[in-house]
Amino acid sequence: MTPQAKLIFTSSLILGTTITISSNHWITAWAGLEINTLAILPLIAKSHHPRAIEAATKYFLIQATASALLLFSAMMNAWHTGQWDITQLTHPTACLILTSALAMKLGLAPFHFWFPEVLQGSPLTTALLLSTLMKFPPMTLLFMTSPSLNPTLLTYMAILSTALGGWMGLNQTQIRKILAFSSISHLGWMAIIVSYHPKLTLLNFYLYSLITATVFLTLNTIKTSKLSTLMTTWAKTPALSTMLLLTLLSLAGLPPFTGFLPKWLIIQELTKQSMAPAATTISLLSLLSLFFYLRLAYCATITLPPHTTNHMKQWHISKPTPSAIAILTTTSTMLLPISPLILTTV
Repeated sequence: MTPQAKLIFTSSLILGTTITISSNHWITAWAGLEINTLAILPLIAKSHHPRAIEAATKYFLIQATASALLLFSAMMNAWHTGQWDITQLTHPTACLILTSALAMKLGLAPFHFWFPEVLQGSPLTTALLLSTLMKFPPMTLLFMTSPSLNPTLLTYMAILSTALGGWMGLNQTQIRKILAFSSISHLGWMAIIVSYHPKLTLLNFYLYSLITATVFLTLNTIKTSKLSTLMTTWAKTPALSTMLLLTLLSLAGLPPFTGFLPKWLIIQELTKQSMAPAATTISLLSLLSLFFYLRLAYCATITLPPHTTNHMKQWHISKPTPSAIAILTTTSTMLLPISPLILTTV
């Protein structure tokens, strides 16, 4: 892909995201989502591999269906109430259809099946965009419409999402699929709290995006996409492998790291809302995803490859660690001590 084409598509992505997150009218929000979808498709399919073409086709079909449902729910609400404002969504059927549309956009269970396949067919940099930037506009719409949505439905979807994200990621060997199921699991944590404390959902999304960006950029630097090649990285880039270990533990939500902060706050808020059973269930289900994070971390730092590997030996890389990855790793692991400062913004 030429640099000019890449610039146009990247600019369109930023434009589409900006239009959606800054609009208060359903038509402009929908237009921004459509621009986003059309701009990311060439980036998914740029390798011309059959799997990439399949991923782009699946992504287009799912996003087009979700956009049609979103527009349908907005028109239904406008028909009954005369309001096109995003925050004035009051008709119950329109709210239900919108929940389905946003769940499809985000990859929230039970509309999650497309996400691992699309991520597996995309390059690592495009997979990073799909996991973070492309989820920001629908997350903003979920934030704006959260008072109108059904909390019980969102709680059930969230618990299902965390359960499926954990269970289905256990047996994977492809790192992009593991990170896709990790994303589905994290979306469960965001969805369960959106009706009670929407700002916590956004905080969780920001921190998740930060940590996921670190993981994807590290994997892109060491050119790794499966567990078998991840096992050889310690001899090649020990510093990056150590960073990857700490970032994965943060993504799992273990206490000394940044990733523990949103889970702690969400469990605290759910307990305040007399939802201790839901908080206990989602906490126990997140142990499933902890298993595959530990498996990734184990492969990256502890496992030495056998001498009979069938892939090519890779030479030691003496290049320094990119400064962007160093900064992202630091923020991905060490923000917990400044949590009082972060709490003042929530």
